[in-house]
Amino acid sequence: MKPARKDTRILIYSHDTFGLGHLRRCRTIAHALVDRFKNLSVLILSGSPIIGSFDFRSRVDFVRVPGVVKLRNGEYTPLNLHIDVEQTLMMRASIIKHTAEMFDPDIFIVDKEPLGLRGEVLETLEMLKQGGTRLVLGLRDVMDEPKLLVPEWRRKKVLPALRDIYDEIWIYGLPQICEPLAGIALPASVKKKITYTGYLAREVSTAGAPPRLPEITKRPYILVTTGGGGDGEGLIDWVLRAYEHDSLLPYSALLVLGPFMQPEKQTEFMNRAAKLKRVDAITFHSNLEALVAGAAGVVAMGGYNTFCVVLSLDKRALIVPRTTPRLEQFIRADSAAKIGLIAMLSEDGQNDPAVMAAALRALPRQNLPSEVVVPGLLEGLPNVAKLVAPWLNAADDSQSAAIARIG
Repeated sequence: MKPARKDTRILIYSHDTFGLGHLRRCRTIAHALVDRFKNLSVLILSGSPIIGSFDFRSRVDFVRVPGVVKLRNGEYTPLNLHIDVEQTLMMRASIIKHTAEMFDPDIFIVDKEPLGLRGEVLETLEMLKQGGTRLVLGLRDVMDEPKLLVPEWRRKKVLPALRDIYDEIWIYGLPQICEPLAGIALPASVKKKITYTGYLAREVSTAGAPPRLPEITKRPYILVTTGGGGDGEGLIDWVLRAYEHDSLLPYSALLVLGPFMQPEKQTEFMNRAAKLKRVDAITFHSNLEALVAGAAGVVAMGGYNTFCVVLSLDKRALIVPRTTPRLEQFIRADSAAKIGLIAMLSEDGQNDPAVMAAALRALPRQNLPSEVVVPGLLEGLPNVAKLVAPWLNAADDSQSAAIARIG
């Protein structure tokens, strides 16, 4: 543990090569922790190109590293800079290490990628370990199917880092729903580091001015969201086909296309939606929770964050998971559907409008997630607070007592 000082600090790393999931998860954790610990500051390292579009609470800030994107062939390329990808990765690693050195965190939380993108966090992890920083790997409830995750982690030399560098491994889920490391032969010393926290609950922010909502939200609607949208074209097309096929579906629909959807596809879907009286489409909304809260139901691809929002706000949901390049969304949706938390519709490549229309008609008859009893389902944030408490130098005894009362 570091020498006592008046303030405490947590650094969170999010590689953010694609989508919004990593950033939303890290931001949720950061906001919850500064609410619990009044002398804590949290700094997020992120490669997201739209991190500046989000609001951050007092004592939460971010450092943006140059963005990269993963191509379909598995290679990476700079998002905006016209320089060699190796130079970009070297810049990222240098910024990450220098930021960590200057910020000197009490705890360093790495989201999903144990060594960072192409190993860019390894030197930082080794430096911080020597300085007494508590090192934590945070994993979502599902990584990928074991037959793909095992060789990937072997190639990246992940297991030595889990054994020798990390102090704790947090899994933001529950084993009775998903076990992300089930197919990996972990040594006993690594297994002892694992804690299942439960899912990270979300709420509608009440800070600042109320979010401006589209006109369609003034009447009953379903929300159709693709997350970042880079791989959401199939879902949006299928829902639009359903409304073009059946004008008498129970609810109006608000489509959130996602900021990373191809511009020509955004234009195509906007034009199609404009021809339908009961469908509206927007590209992005920084307060997804507010849109979910007002919706009669949610249609989504089932990424981790959307799943958490659906559970937290107790919304009926139809999940249409992607199956490439990873089965993450399918594994999560399949497990959740089996216990009745959501309904799942698998893509068959046909996008039959009648099939989607039938699923949308069935949505209002689903059980609410709250009608399924899963102990500890949404206890992730209180449990994360308990886990960090011993490693933060609380400013006074009253704060320590407050944390103890969480349990």
